[in-house]
Amino acid sequence: MKQMPKEKGSTRVHALNNVNKALRVLQNNNVDLVNIGSTDIVDGNHKLTLGLIWNIILHWQVKNVMKNIMAGLQQTNSEKILLSWVRQSTRNYPQVNVINFTTSWSDGLALNALIHSHRPDLFDWNSVVCQQSATQRLEHAFNIARYQLGIEKLLDPEGW
Repeated sequence: MKQMPKEKGSTRVHALNNVNKALRVLQNNNVDLVNIGSTDIVDGNHKLTLGLIWNIILHWQVKNVMKNIMAGLQQTNSEKILLSWVRQSTRNYPQVNVINFTTSWSDGLALNALIHSHRPDLFDWNSVVCQQSATQRLEHAFNIARYQLGIEKLLDPEGW
């Protein structure tokens, strides 16, 4: 990986130039820049910056992880690829049927199954399925993600 020199200085112009360099690298690597420019990042536009981060993750993580699984399906839509990965990860959980990114997650089973499929040592699956309400299951998954995996909670289970 080639390292690019940072423009020295702490003014807005220096920050904009450095962010422009980074955006050019992303663009050269065919990352979708989601209509974001250097001023959006420097000015702290959270929505566009998070969208860019998501596209970077999809570009270099999800698509690479899914290459083998998706080879025969010839799908290029990132949402479909991610949905297929979730379905593949949760296929051994008969109580879980993920068909979309909205209603399939509302009972907390899919999120817990996704975590459990990759880290079964973190909790007992049967106790989550049999002893918890939907809200409790969502809270459980968010707590496991936060305290065991270091993933901050960005959603509220009450809103699902």
